[in-house]
Amino acid sequence: MNEDIIVGRHAVKSAAQSDREINKVYIQEGINKQQIKPILDILKERKIMVQQVPKNKLDQMSDVPHQGIAAQISPYEYTELEDFLETVQGKLSTVMILDGLEDPHNLGSIIRTADAIGVDGVIIPKRRSVTLNSTVVKASTGAIEHVPVMRVTNLAQTIDRLKEAGFWVCGTDAKKSVDYRQMDAGMPLAIVIGSEGEGMSRLVKDKCDFLVHLPMIGHVNSLNASVAASLLMYEVYRKRTPLD
Repeated sequence: MNEDIIVGRHAVKSAAQSDREINKVYIQEGINKQQIKPILDILKERKIMVQQVPKNKLDQMSDVPHQGIAAQISPYEYTELEDFLETVQGKLSTVMILDGLEDPHNLGSIIRTADAIGVDGVIIPKRRSVTLNSTVVKASTGAIEHVPVMRVTNLAQTIDRLKEAGFWVCGTDAKKSVDYRQMDAGMPLAIVIGSEGEGMSRLVKDKCDFLVHLPMIGHVNSLNASVAASLLMYEVYRKRTPLD
């Protein structure tokens, strides 16, 4: 059994009733939902994402009987937003907001760069987003131990809270934006990176204080999300760290 997957109705119910962080629950297509209604009620109350999948997908997750249900458990604990804000109060802080990122390799790479240059934290949404799984942990090459990751229900509300705490929000968009080399890094920054295919959601984009873009003169019109995030993080570092 994978270290971040638990299976079986009793195991999943017990995890759901505890304080354990559950990324997602998989249920078998065609399952009698009345039989697992007590579990589904708990998952709904905790706002845990449930996805229906074919039986063979559940079979691949475990070599023990799964009873039509499995849960993906985060191997690392998430940090609460308010706890994070307490630790960075009064600092020239930087936090990355990942709006709908789906590739775990990208998340792991972003966390790795964030640790390399001292970014204070990473924020991801609970829905339609990659979670902290074993692939992310491996791709981060140990950086996950040092960079707080926050998983929030509503990105727009989270941005409002960051603004209340003194952060300015920088979005990445190709239109109506300035060259990222012109960005001001002299204040606490929350930098938004959109999803690999769609970019930032409209609501999140509207919440940004300013927008920047990465100039490109080649034949492609976009960069890998982790590459774009790395360039922006290093630009902030460059502006804030004078050469000796």
